[in-house]
Amino acid sequence: MKFTAGQIAGILEGEVHGNPEIAVHKLAKIEEGEEGSLTFLANPKYTSFIYTTNASITIVNKSFVPEQILKTTLIKVEDAYKSFSKLLEYYNQVKNNKVGIEEPVFKSDTATFGTDVYLGAFSYLGNNVSLGDNVKVYPNVYIGDNVKIGDNVTIFAGAKVYSETIIGDNCVVHSGVVLGADGFGFTPNDKGEFAKVPQTGNVILEDNVDVGAGTTIDRATLGSTILRKGVKLDNQIQIAHNVEIGEHTVIAAQTGIAGSTKIGKHCMIGGQVGIVGHIVIGDFVKIQAQSGIGRNVKSHEVLQGSPALNYGDYNKSYVHFKNLSKIINRIDTLEKKD
Repeated sequence: MKFTAGQIAGILEGEVHGNPEIAVHKLAKIEEGEEGSLTFLANPKYTSFIYTTNASITIVNKSFVPEQILKTTLIKVEDAYKSFSKLLEYYNQVKNNKVGIEEPVFKSDTATFGTDVYLGAFSYLGNNVSLGDNVKVYPNVYIGDNVKIGDNVTIFAGAKVYSETIIGDNCVVHSGVVLGADGFGFTPNDKGEFAKVPQTGNVILEDNVDVGAGTTIDRATLGSTILRKGVKLDNQIQIAHNVEIGEHTVIAAQTGIAGSTKIGKHCMIGGQVGIVGHIVIGDFVKIQAQSGIGRNVKSHEVLQGSPALNYGDYNKSYVHFKNLSKIINRIDTLEKKD
């Protein structure tokens, strides 16, 4: 797939400085640019590479003024980083714009879908499944009974969507994701054994939710496990039954959230964070990586540590943590003098 500088400038509303007919067919870092590749310059510390790059086209800010002769054709835009990101999104849309039904596919007679749908080989659609327009279901995806999926949704290879799950518009579900497996619900009986508590709820992803590879989101015991609009999850995250995550919250890899916890909107949660069940975390909360959260958290708090402390208190305390052995030795010395 090839694009000329003129075509790219049209997509980005930019200006071509150089040859508008020069074409590219791949993307590259500026320091690794080759003939036929497209790159960008946004960070000033990489400026020296623009004079040595062999990339055919480079996207730059309008403010950029070359100090040496360039081999590369420039496309000048208001914000090179944002424009390059927009181009990556456009590239992915074109690359992933699959349409049609491959064979073999199993789809129930009661399954319905809109226009421009793609069903990859060995995918499965159960009873009463509903797919919107422009839904892309890659090979080996399982979609259980009564699942409803909105428009412009992509479900990558090997994902499993259990029955009753609801997925809104513009969502992305990556490979290995499991939506709607049973929550971890067991109760001890008179014999000291653990009996399963039936998990009868579902999972709801609202619009514009991204779920990273290998992430698991459990169905509710009753009601719904809900990810509100704009939530972004990294890879290998565990979301337990009846959890609710507020709008535009982002969570990094290997975080685990126990059952029935409510997380507010616009939160930022680092990797390997552990959050206990049945607590409430407010809005705009920031939690540093590897923290352990065992209490309710007020809006706008910034936390670190396990159990987590206020971020500022943690940093002050850490000065003493790392000198703890010296402090103990000093106390021992003083006690001996007494």
